[in-house]
Amino acid sequence: MERKGVRPGEGHKVERLLDELYATPPSDFVSRRERLADAAKAAGRVEEARRIRAARRPTLAAWAANLLLRSQPQECRRFLELGRALREAYRSLDADGVRELSERRRTVVSALSRRAAELARDAGHRLSGTAQQDVEATLRAVLADQDAADRWAGGRLESALTPPADFPPHDAATSAPPHKPARAAVAAPSSRSRAKDELAERRHLRQEQLVRARRAAEAADRRLRELHAEQTDADAVLQRARERHDRAAQQESAAEQQLRQARRELRRADQERREAEERLRVAAEAASRAGQAARDAAREVHRLAGADR
Repeated sequence: MERKGVRPGEGHKVERLLDELYATPPSDFVSRRERLADAAKAAGRVEEARRIRAARRPTLAAWAANLLLRSQPQECRRFLELGRALREAYRSLDADGVRELSERRRTVVSALSRRAAELARDAGHRLSGTAQQDVEATLRAVLADQDAADRWAGGRLESALTPPADFPPHDAATSAPPHKPARAAVAAPSSRSRAKDELAERRHLRQEQLVRARRAAEAADRRLRELHAEQTDADAVLQRARERHDRAAQQESAAEQQLRQARRELRRADQERREAEERLRVAAEAASRAGQAARDAAREVHRLAGADR
């Protein structure tokens, strides 16, 4: 179904342009986005220009993940299929399937993240350690969450993805013992065992708090990088606007100067026209008087010549 206000064929074109834009390195993203938007606007494709200009520049890790998807389509398609199988195994509590798929998950995530780093390096952008971790987190999120998988499959990630907190880590399937029914206690716990249990519980709580704190710190760090990227994006747009403003001001000044010069030329031309008209009038009157004098002289000559006869 076509969107309201969009001409037939325009939607497909803007989707293709956006796909190409998100494959552009972040350092060139803003300038290319503005060129594409300006070209669309100049061609009268206002809605297309609006959508292009609304595109946000991706972080380096998100761009690398987008680049991986476009450069390795078959491997990424198999990776998405692995994610679907892994999520189904967890839902069905298939311990053997989870164990097997988790082994594949570790291998594939590691291989694909290295490949993303190689692609980024070949494109002139080496990934930092933090960016590499963000790529790995994005791939783990794609395996763990259907929404994350759909977002990555669209090829237009703007920031790294985070795996859901309730998805077991990659070694959970192999390290966790199988569930067994609890047996009835044979004796009341001693005070020493209660102390051990309380200590273990406190350690468990501290560990959970540490995990949550680390996740919050990672999320805050990613958000900070996103905000820095948005600030850089805004600065680039502002700089382009200032440059356009300066060029327009220079053009306006030159046009005003040309207008003043043209007005001076017009006044001089008008003055010369009036003077020429006056000279023409005087010359015409003099010619008229000379013509009359010539006619009078001719009549006098004619009269005198007749008197002599």
